[in-house]
Amino acid sequence: MGTKTVLITGATSGIGKATAYRLALSKMQLIICGRRTEVLEKIREDLSKLTAVTSLCFDVSDNIQVTKSIESIPDDFQKIDILINNAGNAHGLDKIQDGNIEDWDKMIDSNVKGLLYVTKAVIGRMVEKSSGQIINIGSLAGREVYEKGNVYSASKHAVNAISKGMRIDLNKNNIKVSEINPGLVETEFSKVRFKGDPKANKVYEGYKALEAEDIAEIIEFVISRPHHVNIADVLVLPQDQASSSIINKK
Repeated sequence: MGTKTVLITGATSGIGKATAYRLALSKMQLIICGRRTEVLEKIREDLSKLTAVTSLCFDVSDNIQVTKSIESIPDDFQKIDILINNAGNAHGLDKIQDGNIEDWDKMIDSNVKGLLYVTKAVIGRMVEKSSGQIINIGSLAGREVYEKGNVYSASKHAVNAISKGMRIDLNKNNIKVSEINPGLVETEFSKVRFKGDPKANKVYEGYKALEAEDIAEIIEFVISRPHHVNIADVLVLPQDQASSSIINKK
């Protein structure tokens, strides 16, 4: 794959972390980003045994932090070839009439505005060299709405629309844009959504969910395609999942 430089948001856990480790094995040069300083530093130290890596600690929902952090990237990592917009979250699972406005704000700020802030901070470099690739991590929830998934689903539908818009707008700049939409993946996702409630553990009971490494493998495959091939859109589900609400639990 060569020595491309990859910036990954949300790299301290789940899909982002798994992707960082997989791409490190392919000797990609990495810029790993996250909010948890200690966790980020431990991952950076570990990955540095495999490849060149630097880390940036910022919250994607804070545009000032995003801009300052991207501007502080060391010279050796300035040429970003691939951006993986992975950071995002889900908060709460309530009917719209019972929804928590703070939860809504967190999801929209991270899943939509955060993706845009990071892309805006990075994309100028890609346009300038007329080359690059952006991979946005969407969700099955961005394709279909399920009960109590209202605002989270809306935020992921926005990712789908933004990805399509990016692909159109950047077509003449030779920048690939891909969207990867997982179904149920066993990560910290549900623990965050249910705010530490033990019922989060039951989300993955009775069937085999996807693992973060499954999505990381797909991301690596998308990156590794020849220049003339762009895998624009991927929907990936566990075998036991037919839709957001139909799961074959044993």
